[in-house]
Formats: sequence, structure tokens, C-alpha cells
Amino acid sequence: MAGDPVPRLPPLLEAVLSVGSELELRTTLQRIVDGAAELTGARYATLGPADPGQDGLTEIRTGEPPPAAPAGAPDAPVLDVPVLDVPILVDDEPFGRLRLAGKRGGGPFTAEDEQLLRVLATQAGTAIGNARLYEAARQRERWIEGAAAVTTALLSGESAEDALATVAERARLLADAAAGVILQPTPEGGMEIVTASVYDDPGDLVGTTIAPGSPVLEQLLGGEPVFIEDSATDPRMTTHVRHRFGPSMMLPLQAEGQLIGTLALPRRRGDRPYTAVERRLAGQFASQAALALVLAGARHGRERLAVYEDRDRIARDLHDLVVQRLFATGMMLQAARRRARVPVVSDLLSRAVDELESTVQEVRTAIFALQQQPAEAPATLRGRVLRETAGAAAVLGFPASTRFLGPVDSLVPERTAGHLLTALRRALATATRRPDVTRLTVTVDTTATLPNGRPAVRLTVHTDNHPPTTWQAPL
Repeated sequence: MAGDPVPRLPPLLEAVLSVGSELELRTTLQRIVDGAAELTGARYATLGPADPGQDGLTEIRTGEPPPAAPAGAPDAPVLDVPVLDVPILVDDEPFGRLRLAGKRGGGPFTAEDEQLLRVLATQAGTAIGNARLYEAARQRERWIEGAAAVTTALLSGESAEDALATVAERARLLADAAAGVILQPTPEGGMEIVTASVYDDPGDLVGTTIAPGSPVLEQLLGGEPVFIEDSATDPRMTTHVRHRFGPSMMLPLQAEGQLIGTLALPRRRGDRPYTAVERRLAGQFASQAALALVLAGARHGRERLAVYEDRDRIARDLHDLVVQRLFATGMMLQAARRRARVPVVSDLLSRAVDELESTVQEVRTAIFALQQQPAEAPATLRGRVLRETAGAAAVLGFPASTRFLGPVDSLVPERTAGHLLTALRRALATATRRPDVTRLTVTVDTTATLPNGRPAVRLTVHTDNHPPTTWQAPL
């Protein structure tokens, strides 16, 4: 009839429906414990997992424990309060035990209480199994998305250092770790942390080395995963930072037979251990990240090779076409100057020849610069002079002219080259501070001589409207 109250569901059915309404594992377990306490009138209820490491769970509780109430230990003492204890099975495997203590009202638990609790435990096993499947699917989805994001980032053209940092950062977030670090082999046979991602200041993590002879090193260099229960107390761990961390995974970054390094994901001391699912997913992530690193390195190598080939082609064209034509034009102008009868025309032709010779020298300097590897610091004196001059030109806002006379790289000793570069930096710093500079010329001349006739190298830095700056040293 209208207006009649909706009949209340039986308490057992309410408890069963409540347990099965959640898919998040920890919430499901809490509902099991709460439902058991309410269904039986217990003052205190606990659910202790048989293997906390499998799901990363600790004991779930509700209510106020009576004095010396059981806490999940199988050898708990006999109590003066009523106790009820039933197992929970998931797919016929022990998951844990559901324990109740202290009946409200002071009476004992009845046979009906035990029967209700067993029914609830049976339903709990099904709910826990479903929650496990759901949690595993969610974890797998997060790790797959993370691996895809890392692959996309690495193949977008990041530098090697940024690529490793990307892997460490994403892995740390996915694993809920205190840190994500990458270790790489050292020439001495150890391994060194080359990048670290942490919630706060990495401190002295980067640069930490696992010295040769460490018990864990052979496994890492062999590309084997290492799982640590407590980094601070595990005798295999020898670094000075191990006391900061607890559970840890050390996973090989290996692809196509190439060991790039190790991805380590330590948690804080006292944090929950890694589950078997987390270990498996993290290992798959490390394999995918290693493959992406190898592919990114190969792509970067191909791009660098294409740049080098382009630079070589431009350098050859400049040498074979431009320089030769300029040289031929200079020869024609010299011939015309010798035949000129008017002094003004002869002077103009002489100036044109000088300008062409200067241009040829500058083109040859450009050819040399094109032949240098742009990703590496120049090792020759020519290359270092060009780098310093280019830096000053970028500040001034116009190209500088750099000339080399004589075999600069073979004649100037390294010590003298260092002094020359110091003098060059000072002169360029002065030039960049002048407001009226519109032209900059740097000349390194190894055909110069000192007043006593001794061979010398002379550096001249000239700007318009100012006297040149000169430095020289014996060879």
C-alpha cells in the first residue's frame, strides 16, 4: 500500500551486497571488516592478509581492540573476551583470516554468528578476487600508458641526458617510489647513478657509485633484476645512501643485447613492499623504455649523420666552386692591374684583389668550421678560436671575420694556445662592451717574428674606430 515503509533487507544480505559493491581492494577489505563487526555485534574486527607482499596490504581493522586482542598472529594468547576466527579463501588459496573479538553486551559469539561470518567470508573471497583483477587491470593500464608516453617523449628528439631523466621520472611516479634513478657502468667496472628523480632535493644521489666487488654488481652488469626488501639492512647494498630507503627494485635497461644501465626504484623505509604484479609490470616498463632509448639513440645518430653529410657537401661545394672561382677572379684582376695605365684604376684593382684574398680566407675558415662536429667541443686551436669569436659575434649581432695564417694547429703548443685563448677572450669581452662596434676581425698569424727574429704566433683583434689589440708569444 502507498505510504507503507520500504521493508529493510536482512542484515546478512545487506552485508553481502555492501562487500560486493566495491572494486578497489583496500575499500573492499574495509567493508568486509566493518560488515563482519556489524553483522555479529563484535566490538573489534581485523583482517590480516596471509601474504602482505602479494597485494601490498597491511592489517585492516575496525573498532576498539580489547586488552591483548589478537593482531593476526597465529600464536595469539587465549583471551578472556569472546573470539571468533574464520579463514578467507580466494580461488581456493588462503588470503587471510577474519577475526572478531568482544561481543557487544558481553555475551559469547553464537553458532549463528559463526555461520553468518563464514557466509560473509565466502562472499568476501569472491569480492577480493574481483577487486584483485580490477586493480591489476588498472595497474597494467597505467604502466602501459606510462611506457607509451616515455616512448613518445624519447622519439621526439630529446638529448640523451633528458631521455634518461624522463624514464626515471615516469617510473618513479608509476611505482609510487621515493626515487627513480638510472645507473650506468663506469670504466672502472662499477656502476654510477647518472640521473635521479625524487620528490624533493636529490642531494648526493647523482654521482653515487657502486664500487667493483659489490655483491649486487654482478647481477646488475649481467642484466638481471634485483629485488630488495630493505635497502638499509640488505648486506648486498653498499652505497652510502642506502640507509634512506626500504623496499627497492633494480631493473635492467637492456634491449637488442645492449645494456644501457639499471633503473632503480627505491621506496622509503617502512613503506609497503612491491607486489609480484608491480615487479612484473615495472620489468616490462624497463624493457620497453630500454628499447625506446636504443631507437632514440639510433634515430639521433642518423640525424647527426645526415647533418654531417650535409655539412661535408656544403664544404666541398664551397671549396670546389666558390674558392676556385674567387681565386680565378683574383688572378684576372691582378693581370688587369698590371696592364692598367691610370694610377686610380690600378689602386682600385689592388684594393679589389686584397678584398678577394680576404674573402677567400674567410670562406676557407667557414669550410673548416663546417668540418667540425657541432655536438662536440672543438679540440683544435682553430676550432676553439672560431667558437670564441662566434660567441662574441652573437652578442654583437653581426658576423665576425676570422683569419688564420700558417699551420696554426701544428705550430702552436697547447700551453701557448691556452694563453692565446685567454687573451682572445679578454679582447672580445672589451669589444662587446663598446657601443659603436660594427666590424670585428680576429687574426691568428703563425708566420710572425719577434724583434730578435724568433718565430712567433701573433693574435690581433681589430674593431672599427679603435686601435687593434695585439698579443704574441714565441713558438
